[in-house]
Amino acid sequence: MAQAQLLFPQDFLWGTATAAFQVEGNNTNSDWWAWEQQDGRILHNQKSGLASNWWANAEQDLDIAAEMGTNAHRLSLEWSRIEPEPSVFDDAALGRYREILQAMHDRGIEPMVTLHHFSNPLWLVEKGDFGSGVVVDYFRRYTAKVVDVLGDLIPKWITINEPMVYVFMRYLSGAFPVGKHRGWAGALRAIPNLLRCHAAAYHTIKEKLPEAQVGVAKNMAVLQARPGSSALSRWWAGQISWLFNQMWLDSMQNGRLYFPVGRRTIPHLAGSYDFIGLNYYTRFYVNFPPVGGLLSDKWEPDAVVSDGNYGEIYPVGLYKIIESLLPYKKPIYITENGVPDKDDQLRPSFLMTHLREIWRAISFCYPVMGYYHWSLVDNFEWDRGWTQRFGLIELNPETQERTWRESGRLYADICHSRSLTSRQAEKYAPELLQTIFRGESPIAEPL
Repeated sequence: MAQAQLLFPQDFLWGTATAAFQVEGNNTNSDWWAWEQQDGRILHNQKSGLASNWWANAEQDLDIAAEMGTNAHRLSLEWSRIEPEPSVFDDAALGRYREILQAMHDRGIEPMVTLHHFSNPLWLVEKGDFGSGVVVDYFRRYTAKVVDVLGDLIPKWITINEPMVYVFMRYLSGAFPVGKHRGWAGALRAIPNLLRCHAAAYHTIKEKLPEAQVGVAKNMAVLQARPGSSALSRWWAGQISWLFNQMWLDSMQNGRLYFPVGRRTIPHLAGSYDFIGLNYYTRFYVNFPPVGGLLSDKWEPDAVVSDGNYGEIYPVGLYKIIESLLPYKKPIYITENGVPDKDDQLRPSFLMTHLREIWRAISFCYPVMGYYHWSLVDNFEWDRGWTQRFGLIELNPETQERTWRESGRLYADICHSRSLTSRQAEKYAPELLQTIFRGESPIAEPL
């Protein structure tokens, strides 16, 4: 029987992703380390500890990534390691990051480096973190130091990871470490400061490394009213979707802050990105009126929901989000996409169905240039601790033992062949054999 095959471009980047605090271990100068020591902050009061032990032995997992056939990896730098005190830079920490980056190059893995991925130095929190305007100059200096010491090894940069998630989780929900400023007042201070920090970092990088590619990693979800909802509910869902999904991109494109009211120009912001990093996981229904929260955690009867009620698995939403990014006329990288699935029952199908939506987008010449699966190895999942497992590789945090999941072997097959095949489906996700290789994909509701 002939094998069906969906081929990807030869220059497509096949990657994985991690974040410093979640994998390095013993980041004792971070606000997250202090936060997790407080009772009730992390589910079951779990601690990161060694995490995935990357600070001592990242090379072990980079060997796995190379064996998997990946040619790219997205990682972040821990600001609190590099600058443990204001204006005091740790040469040893920068040297260790240089070793890790060089190890990636030695294995044929291209780095994409994130400068800020949710974690702050304790001293910055004392100064007000992103709720204070002083952060902009500190972020510029931090970026300049990283560029000077590590820039020759970094072709692709992410300035800030998921800025709107950061604002919501830190200032509004309280699930992330809370600094001096909180609530809506803190959030309204943080949004323009995050944009200023991005612009400062972008130009600092480009002045020193004109050929570097610089963007942000923007979490985007399908946010919509439930089927059959009123026109008012659909309008409300559209407003929330714009605020969470498009507002930041529109600001980078045009140089203006659109929220909360009016328009305010932010110097040097317009056009300050070379690509869009898209983090896509799920869709949510938006509550109206927003009693009990903006987003509903109640799913339709036929919804497939991942571990810990994390979210609905909705592959076609990835295609629709990609389509919504076309007006920005920038290359797109899927900088995160994954599912918490400890038993690895959902991830093989998740991988194939989401990659099929990327293949469909590429077949229409949409500029999707690479895919970074979240995550390479199980890591400490912020306020959820070790209860949510995203890794292609299973980790025992106590012994640091690694075990390949079947989804990891599937992704290795995909990376080596640069394709999705019916043979892969038959072996890893037989439930997809009758659907994934058909010419049409389910049609999603309009975003």
